[in-house]
Amino acid sequence: MSDTFMKGFLESARAEFHRYRHLGSESIDALSDDELNSDPYGANSVAIIVKHLHGNMVSRWTNIFTEDGEKPYRNRDAEFESANLSKAKVKEIYDNGWSCLETALAGISESDFSKAVVIRKEALTLVQAVERQLTHYAYHIGQIVLIAKQCKRNEWKSLSIAKGKSSEHSQGRYREK
Repeated sequence: MSDTFMKGFLESARAEFHRYRHLGSESIDALSDDELNSDPYGANSVAIIVKHLHGNMVSRWTNIFTEDGEKPYRNRDAEFESANLSKAKVKEIYDNGWSCLETALAGISESDFSKAVVIRKEALTLVQAVERQLTHYAYHIGQIVLIAKQCKRNEWKSLSIAKGKSSEHSQGRYREK
């Protein structure tokens, strides 16, 4: 792949990661401590999902080109154990994980474009590794947004085009307040 393609790809990926980080952050901000730790559907709470995202981000993006992305110190199973975390702690963990990812992406240079990224002993291209993580994070951010929307119900403020506003948006007149 050309360096021009790779630069464009990484810039696009950075923008998408940023967009998903913002969606998750806005959703976390909308919730109380209790809502962040609630498990309304017998699945994972937002706090648990954030713990998992953090563990994955730190493991995958630390020493991305020199160590396996599944670090020996990571305890993935513990990420899914319930914990009563404050909103401040959830936000701290969330921001720490994203900062690790953003620092790693900012440090990628043209000389890294041809290097392999190893995850669980599988060698991937940089494009494959970035796509894998982008889709993984989008999946979990979608869960966070859905849980927040369901917790807040009528109080929920849309993070994208609100219901009934598609026409206004397509005409360039839509602006969320």
